Amino acid sequence: MAGSSPFVAARSGRASPTAKDAMRLPARVTAAAALTALVALGPLGAPASAGEPESDQLWLATPYELPLPAGDAHRPGAARALDIGLYHDNALATVADGRVRVDASGIADVAEIDWPENCAPTGATAVCSVPVVSATGDADDIRLTVRAAPGAAGGARGTVRYSATATGGPDGTLTAYEQETAVSVAAGPDLAPAGLRDVEHAVRGSTLTQPVAVVNRGTEAAHGFTLEMNVPYGLDFARRGPECQYRATDGGNAPITFATCTYDTVVAPGETFTLPGGVGLAVRAHAMDERFGVTVTPGGGATDIDTGNDSAYASVRADNTADFRVRGATVRGAAGQTVTARVRFRNAGPAWVANLGSGDPVASLGFVVPRGATVTGYPEEECHPTTLSGQYYEGTTGAPRYACALPIWAAPDAVRDFVFALRVDTVVPGATGALTLTPPYGDGTFPFDPKPGNNKAKVVLNPGAKP
Repeated sequence: MAGSSPFVAARSGRASPTAKDAMRLPARVTAAAALTALVALGPLGAPASAGEPESDQLWLATPYELPLPAGDAHRPGAARALDIGLYHDNALATVADGRVRVDASGIADVAEIDWPENCAPTGATAVCSVPVVSATGDADDIRLTVRAAPGAAGGARGTVRYSATATGGPDGTLTAYEQETAVSVAAGPDLAPAGLRDVEHAVRGSTLTQPVAVVNRGTEAAHGFTLEMNVPYGLDFARRGPECQYRATDGGNAPITFATCTYDTVVAPGETFTLPGGVGLAVRAHAMDERFGVTVTPGGGATDIDTGNDSAYASVRADNTADFRVRGATVRGAAGQTVTARVRFRNAGPAWVANLGSGDPVASLGFVVPRGATVTGYPEEECHPTTLSGQYYEGTTGAPRYACALPIWAAPDAVRDFVFALRVDTVVPGATGALTLTPPYGDGTFPFDPKPGNNKAKVVLNPGAKP
């Protein structure tokens, strides 16, 4: 469904922040989760032995800050949700009886709180219960309703602090790192996109209309606003208005067309302005899984009091396929010689493919080295050495397997070559190395690929040779 944030993805692998993305998710979580999986699984995915200790860590997911619209001397401001999540690293372990202590004494003169049913308040603090702690990182286990207190002036600030424990882990109890949220009261406009709708089964070659509206949830009028809209390679703006400026770029990531549109319409607090006629989008022949992104900012130099809701997107999905293929190689060389194996990835289309939201590679290519050969050179920017089971390999050359990442997007007929230098240590007639194309994480096939059989190929070294 339509959600916050446009899709413009960077190499970091994340889109522009959504409300949930703005939660404090420590960078170490990804590495910790990967390490946990390696600890908990032995070779080829076998369970760890009973005597082998398992690792786990409890985490709190909380917003860095929460701006609140000011009220007046007699009424509180508009309510805002403060979501708190509790999760742990080890998906193989069971963690229960989560207890989150919320200390709101720091905002006693700034805001009012409505506590949910799973919280037991005592004055300005509460202990909130999470009976089963997940390993997904969802930040909606506890939802507080917060509003600026009557008479709280713009600029008033305070801090909510959190701590948490749960039952589980190698020691029986897990403790999260403490977190906090800065709460502030502000007066001004608070603009947010509204009205966007997701589209399924969009017809390639057609034009569709995307409704776009702007709502002001703030305390003051917005005297004009700017819409920054964007579409990826599979879409285009069908109608180009005089109030907009357009530019196209690939940004080093994926082709994107931007429209910057300026309006002088005044949007009062509580009002919604709907763009007449909506926004026309052309669905291209190579479209498949697309996004239409919108960001709104107030005009006249005004500051939006809550930038967390400035962006939204709608998905536009067209029925299409993309035939991913991999081509192997046959090479020959005498013992002691170094030969070159050039393998190729190709997207035979007709759709383009892009991981716009995550910024992940469109695919991973695994290369198992033929017997009797040693890899002495490989594309180091795209590939890295691994063990046969895909785990960490110390060193660079000489690994039994190499994993190569494709870019985050692949146009129809896109080609990517990977060149490996193979030193022939021993002539093994017809030694065969395997090439396997998979999604970037884990095994499996691509749901859009109509011919998964050509996701595999071989590198054959010295076919028919004598030992």
